[in-house]
Amino acid sequence: MSAVRLTAQWATWVAALAAPLHRRCAWRLAQVVAGILLAQGRRTAASWWRAAGIGPRFRSYYYFLDSLGRKVAEVAAVLLELVLDRIEPEDRLLLAIDDTPTKRYGPKVQGAGIHHNPTPGPAGSKFLYGHSWVVLNQVVHHDRHGTIGLPLRADLYVRQKDVPHLPAQAGCQFRTKLELAAEQIAWAGRLVRDRAKRLWVAVDGSYGNREFIKPAKRAGFVVVARLRKNATLFNLPQPLPPGQRRGRGRPPIYGKHRISLAKRAGQTRGWQTVEVVTTAGRTVTKTVKTFLATWKPAGGVVRVVIVKEDDGSWRAYLCTDPEASVEAIVQAALDRWSIEQNFHDLKEVEGIEQVQLRRLGSNVGALNLNLWVHTLVELWAWDRPSESLCDRSASPWDDASRRPSHADRRRALQREMLEEEFERTCGLGSLPQKIQHLYQCVIRLVA
Repeated sequence: MSAVRLTAQWATWVAALAAPLHRRCAWRLAQVVAGILLAQGRRTAASWWRAAGIGPRFRSYYYFLDSLGRKVAEVAAVLLELVLDRIEPEDRLLLAIDDTPTKRYGPKVQGAGIHHNPTPGPAGSKFLYGHSWVVLNQVVHHDRHGTIGLPLRADLYVRQKDVPHLPAQAGCQFRTKLELAAEQIAWAGRLVRDRAKRLWVAVDGSYGNREFIKPAKRAGFVVVARLRKNATLFNLPQPLPPGQRRGRGRPPIYGKHRISLAKRAGQTRGWQTVEVVTTAGRTVTKTVKTFLATWKPAGGVVRVVIVKEDDGSWRAYLCTDPEASVEAIVQAALDRWSIEQNFHDLKEVEGIEQVQLRRLGSNVGALNLNLWVHTLVELWAWDRPSESLCDRSASPWDDASRRPSHADRRRALQREMLEEEFERTCGLGSLPQKIQHLYQCVIRLVA
């Protein structure tokens, strides 16, 4: 058994996540989650086993990750229900989709290939060897901590040239990132259709095309995406003059005159200001211009919003709902950045690039398990005061009003797990005050 057990609340959550798994291996999930939460140093799978106290039975847990990778959709559906029950959906339920690569090392890593590196770093490498993941997030707003992204599930993108090198039992078929994103949004639409009045999804410009927009609209979602500056936009179809009858055929969907985004952005008239909230919770004022246009990838009329930045540059966004307000569109575009913060936390705090696994299913299971633990940590800290999550009294140079980071929330959970285990084993209240003080110091050093 694990040296340190999960808290009662976490044990309930993990039991719900384990329900879709086979009964022969479902009980292992609690031990693996405890190992992920308490692992120190490099976050390899072996470090999970050490923190969980698994010992010589470690081989069966590698196969458990493989079986977990085949049940991602079922377990993620349970997680989504936990999120919706814990955090009451607002009038608009916002999802975000993006992709990110994870580095891998060593030979015979199934599904790994050469992918574009969005954050090259000091070395400046434009490409990396590893896996590429399409990740689905739910975006929520906290009263004190701003915008928070909750990862729900991730699907592995394998290049078409790498699929033939995989073993047949892996069951991998080539699908583009757009097809994976369309499957995710259709999956989410079936689960959340009755939980919110409006369903929105915010994506980057690479997903703003017909391969994703049309499936998202069929699933009941309003799509907000970034527009290329040379996007082929047209005006609205002109109505017939009074008294003139329309000829045969269907009425036109697209206008005949092309709209130049650069010219619209260069004009001095038509600008207005709106107030939106950043991911850190600060209210800022944005200068915007909006108009209706027709765009073939969206299948008809869209609302275009041009946002002017402080340095004079501009960005353009589209929304498939022509009646949507400008504030809602700009807010959704800003909220999408929470998924970028999640990618940073998952790599720097959770260590998703360090698992050192080779089989395809094991990598899928391990990464999704890290996503679910990340989300559960945010749910656990949702109603807790900031003072209980982090104490910056020992760091007077730090900003005491800064919101707790994901690492702060994770360490606070570790402290609670250790304190409960110590109280359960030794009874902290019966110890002398000096021993209790020493114990608190040790806890702060460990977590």
